[in-house]
Amino acid sequence: MSEAAVVLVTGASRGLGRGIAIELATNGYSVAINYAGNQVAAEEAAELCRQAAPNDNQKFFPVRGDISSSESRSAMLKAVLDHFGRLDALVNNAGIAPSVRADITEASEESFESLIKTNLMGPYFLTQEVANYWLKEKPSPLKGGFRIIFVTSISSHTASISRGDYCISKAGLSMAVQLWSQRLADENIQVYELRPGIMKTDMTAGVTSKYDALIEDGLVPQKRWGTAKDLGLAAKSLIDGDFPFSTGTVIDVDGGFQIRHL
Repeated sequence: MSEAAVVLVTGASRGLGRGIAIELATNGYSVAINYAGNQVAAEEAAELCRQAAPNDNQKFFPVRGDISSSESRSAMLKAVLDHFGRLDALVNNAGIAPSVRADITEASEESFESLIKTNLMGPYFLTQEVANYWLKEKPSPLKGGFRIIFVTSISSHTASISRGDYCISKAGLSMAVQLWSQRLADENIQVYELRPGIMKTDMTAGVTSKYDALIEDGLVPQKRWGTAKDLGLAAKSLIDGDFPFSTGTVIDVDGGFQIRHL
């Protein structure tokens, strides 16, 4: 049986990243499951991927790595290549929220720096490293070439004054998509942005009641929370090559939140 294509998903031990990894597993991909520190959760995600996998040639490899660290990013990529011998797609999903929600008149430089290093610099420079590796490699066996997905947020264009550092990090990431898609367009490397809306994850667990009310009042036209599976289905479609002439495209996974309405 031929070797399965390999996708590295950052921040894949829990939440949205886990949902992406599982959906990719259901469609025949091998997945490198990046995690920052929770190995138990990463092993659990790998087992869920194995249960979902239809083929016995698929592999699921938990790989530790802190994307905010240059040395850790390089070590992670080396570990993935050593384990699989290849890499066909990258999903930049890992990100953090502020440890404390603070008004922008009071928020700290330390929080800002932490979010920028993890949410923006990490995926930007991991993409640089992966892209440079691919540019030296043979063409990808994937239909349409290698693929990169950046998972951003509605916070990239929706102001939240208690999370200014988060919003700015995600806005920068949206521009990173445009830059990398432009640079790699003629190199057989497609780059996309998945922009999730109000999603049911650990990150939003503390504000569930607030958003339950807002969703019911129509903030989200489809009147429900987004799920990890919703994002996973979108990622799977992009990795599958269903959008071969759409590099740089933003795919909103937000239940219609982006619709301007009265």
